[in-house]
Amino acid sequence: ANCEIEEVTEKGASLVWRVGGNDLRPGNTISGPTMMTLADFAMYAAILGEIGIVGLAVTTNMNINFLRKPSADQNLRGICKLIKVGKALIVAEVWIYSVDQMDEPVAHVTGTYSIPPQNQK
Repeated sequence: ANCEIEEVTEKGASLVWRVGGNDLRPGNTISGPTMMTLADFAMYAAILGEIGIVGLAVTTNMNINFLRKPSADQNLRGICKLIKVGKALIVAEVWIYSVDQMDEPVAHVTGTYSIPPQNQK
């Protein structure tokens, strides 16, 4: 697997994407879809860490700002923070870094997940 969960914290998660040849684009950079996938995995891990294993929790919105060119020869780290945890929607953000430059993010992602209603007993 390309993606590894480093840790799941209260309302957060940190994941590493092991960059391979399929993740690279011309110009020796990492593709946008690779960064979006890392961000989606990070949000999903943080959400399930917060609310437990909930089937059918799905991404309903995702926005990415590419801030600078990532290092093509370095893995990526995605650090997720859950901004709002509601009953029906969860809003999260993910900062993505090249692991050799943790002070300079390469992308910032925001996303919303829809949580299905839980059966009331």
